[in-house]
Amino acid sequence: MRYRIHHLTQYLYQQPVNLRHHSLRLHPRSDGAQRLLSFDLEVTPRPSQQTAIADLDGNTTLSLWFEPTPTEQFTLITTAEVETYRSNPFDYLAEPWAIALPIDYPTTLRTALLPYLGPAHEPIAAGVVDLAQAIAHRTEGNVGLFLTALTAHIYETCDYSTRSTGHPWPSGITWAKKLGSCRDFAVLFMEACRAVGLAARFVSGYEEGDPAVAERDLHAWAEVYVPGGGWRGFDPTHGLAVADRHIALAASPFPSQTLPVHGSTQEGNRVSSSLETQISIETLAG
Repeated sequence: MRYRIHHLTQYLYQQPVNLRHHSLRLHPRSDGAQRLLSFDLEVTPRPSQQTAIADLDGNTTLSLWFEPTPTEQFTLITTAEVETYRSNPFDYLAEPWAIALPIDYPTTLRTALLPYLGPAHEPIAAGVVDLAQAIAHRTEGNVGLFLTALTAHIYETCDYSTRSTGHPWPSGITWAKKLGSCRDFAVLFMEACRAVGLAARFVSGYEEGDPAVAERDLHAWAEVYVPGGGWRGFDPTHGLAVADRHIALAASPFPSQTLPVHGSTQEGNRVSSSLETQISIETLAG
């Protein structure tokens, strides 16, 4: 699939502010599942300096610096064209030693995966551990079946709720409420995977969605490291394995490290602001 994505982010301030350093994670990644064909960023006010860096997970982070010039608005407009390739989310063969739980990782691999194996909130809530163990028992420890069953179970059991701002809820709260946003379900999925020893990380990005629906928003899902298959996406909000209709921006073991915009003003919290976002996704080719 090929997509053109137009993303507007605008902050309006009640009085003039001076912008400090900002980090943007709005640059789609390029990997085995997708390729960035073009990318354009418009920033108002114009930054005095701009650079792109690769973080520890290989995400492209755009850093912006500004001269101390008062402004009442901060506007970001990105336009990207991305081609996705993974029509079959199960196009891999897992390593023979990684087919069943618990996985006995080689020492070097386990060391590299440690940030993705530890709980985001310590300890993992008992209810989430029970959920993971029940799914593992039902699937007889088969890793592939566990992942698809967990994805489907969260989708079928929990109700979706829109929360435009705020950090993800701890997984125990989401599971107890049987309610959450896409980022809440992604964290719940991650924690359940980690409870049985599977490395997982949080992903921020876009999804194709319903072409008849004009309003779009950023989406969140999870990726699990499957030896032999690499990082594989699962979307518990929709109950499916991620294929070629998701476009990833950033991934991290820590959801806070995938925020699309992170920065501050010299005035800090003394000046209130409002946020407006508009996202359009156009399918260019099938």
